[in-house]
Amino acid sequence: MSFGNTHNGGADAHQHHAPRTLPSGLDAPVVVLSAWRSLALKVAVVAFLLSVLCFAWTHEGRNHLLRAYLMGYMTVFNFAAGGLVVLMLQYVTGGKWGMILRRPLEAMTRTLPLVALMFVPIVFFWKHLYQWAAFPNAGAVADALQMHLVTLEQALTLNAKRAMLNPHAVMLETAIIFGILITVMWILNRWSLERDADPERGTQRSYDRWRTKFENLCGPMIFIYVLLLTVAAIDWIKSLDITWYSTVWGLQFLVAQGYGVLALGILTLVLLSRHEPVKTLLRLTEMHDLGKLLFAFVMLNIYLCFAEFLIIWSGNVPDEIPWYLNRINGGWWTICSLDFICHWVIPFCLLLSRDLKRSKHKMIWLTCFMIFARCVDMFWLIEPNFRDAAGNLHIVGNIGILAYITVPVGVIALWAWYYLTQMMARPLVALNDPHLEELLEPEHAH
Repeated sequence: MSFGNTHNGGADAHQHHAPRTLPSGLDAPVVVLSAWRSLALKVAVVAFLLSVLCFAWTHEGRNHLLRAYLMGYMTVFNFAAGGLVVLMLQYVTGGKWGMILRRPLEAMTRTLPLVALMFVPIVFFWKHLYQWAAFPNAGAVADALQMHLVTLEQALTLNAKRAMLNPHAVMLETAIIFGILITVMWILNRWSLERDADPERGTQRSYDRWRTKFENLCGPMIFIYVLLLTVAAIDWIKSLDITWYSTVWGLQFLVAQGYGVLALGILTLVLLSRHEPVKTLLRLTEMHDLGKLLFAFVMLNIYLCFAEFLIIWSGNVPDEIPWYLNRINGGWWTICSLDFICHWVIPFCLLLSRDLKRSKHKMIWLTCFMIFARCVDMFWLIEPNFRDAAGNLHIVGNIGILAYITVPVGVIALWAWYYLTQMMARPLVALNDPHLEELLEPEHAH
């Protein structure tokens, strides 16, 4: 393994596919990341101020503030928790793609404490989101049914699901979810530093010992994570419509997390590749590999979502089809079409291109677009669950719907500020990894 300055600033080396050496400085470009952090914090402050000034003074506006906050929250939860599961997947499967992506993934996972703290506002106001929180016992449900606040089907379902969906149970389930995720995050991040500081670093014995250690933890934890994510998806999103049933919901969220995490990870690497040390490490080969992996998650996301729709459509069961009817009738057909085009069609078609996957400039635009598409999909999942959703797709007389722009932007920007802070906390290169020497080999891609 070679250390020192890159030959000819690294540019000629890349052009001529010459052997490269690892830069002497492996830390993140502090000046650049500090500028990004400042920008993210300013965007967060402006977005939150606009949200409060524009939407907090009416009942309709406050309702949309909370729903929009849930949309932004689920987006950043998917980045943080999804980063953890993709990191564990990399430790189990290996490969150069994960080695170069490891530091951004670790930074995503270290935002989990902030994401857990951001759940507190949802707890304080969740009776305005969830019927199980507004009507937590049989007496409250009976009164709500008498006042026509819930339908008979909703009342029966509330009583049937109360063992899992009640404020105390959801609080306990949420605490367990974050407790396990933060514990695993802490262990993996601590081991990562210990591996780089291993006195036997660079030897086969060290590689094998740490590989076995990570695999023994991450293998079972991936299975546990799927169970935890299923519970989280049911508690926080699926139960917005208490009558909705879906056995594939947790797996859909898992794949969607990989979709968003890889888009954000690739965006981070491409932007950092303008500076050392990522400039030396991110070859066309790795760009192409990451693009193909992103393409795989796009296809799997399409498959799972369409399979669920096809099964429900073919079954035509009255208990199941209202969830889709609420999302395709009236103006919601436009949002459904936008979600389909942005979330699936455009990424799928563009990622078919080999040249696009190797173009850093084009991948910046595509990954940003895919993150936007994830937000559109989350809007389509959340807003139609509420009784007034059918009339909400009008800005005139319903300006509160614009909270779905300002609030998520503020939440995501605040999370991005902390994510970039964590990116600055560690060197961007994991040294004690056998794939590092492969990343420094001459570029053979054409």
